[in-house]
Amino acid sequence: MARELSAHGAIPVVIPLVSFADPEDFAPLDAAIAGIERFDWMILTSAQAVRAVVKRCEELNLSLIRPGSKLRIACVGPVTAEAARQAGFRVKHVAEMHTGAALAGELRNRLEGMKVFVPRSDRANPDLPQALNQYGAEVTEVIAYRTLRPSGVDKLHLRQIAEGDTDAVLFFSPSAVQHFGELLGSQQLRALQDKLAITAVGPVTANALREAGVRRLVISTDTTAASVIEALEEHFAGTVKQASTGAKRE
Repeated sequence: MARELSAHGAIPVVIPLVSFADPEDFAPLDAAIAGIERFDWMILTSAQAVRAVVKRCEELNLSLIRPGSKLRIACVGPVTAEAARQAGFRVKHVAEMHTGAALAGELRNRLEGMKVFVPRSDRANPDLPQALNQYGAEVTEVIAYRTLRPSGVDKLHLRQIAEGDTDAVLFFSPSAVQHFGELLGSQQLRALQDKLAITAVGPVTANALREAGVRRLVISTDTTAASVIEALEEHFAGTVKQASTGAKRE
């Protein structure tokens, strides 16, 4: 994303608001990996889920893809799918709409009676397992990693950006929205919409921002860099046009 923004003439400033840690109890994940032959599908909802599963497989000295395996892999979006492919997984399905519930809907005709393994964050949205159950799947959801707020966030830098040193702030996950509110206050987050373009990368993050009280949003239709760039270009083109029209009227 930073490379794409730079290529389009923007100046990206990256401030991590999310960090990851191992699950407090590896037992459910270990059991699922050890018995992977019993699953028909594994659904991956983030690149971090891919990394967490691969890392644990290496620690257990077990392969997830075994001879004669019936396991099919579905990913919530292209970023996750690319991480899965780089890990050596053969991805059967990539969601067209980049949400867990949408992925379940796209697979609904192939889920009845299927055993589905879902390794996720401890703070993952509950919509996916609920939808899978609705379509008749037998779901094994396990915590593959924990999502935490980083301990070393530069609050001063964050506050300077929020107070006008930037033209847009991009949020990539509900956790990032939550952590921003915890660090600077929910009122400060809501105040941003009067100063700059608050941009939600994907519909799930957009919902989190709305729940935090932010109403004026730039929303990318999906989580790809191209979609985010397009949404920002449309927003700023409209802003320039409005400013130009206002100047003529004066």
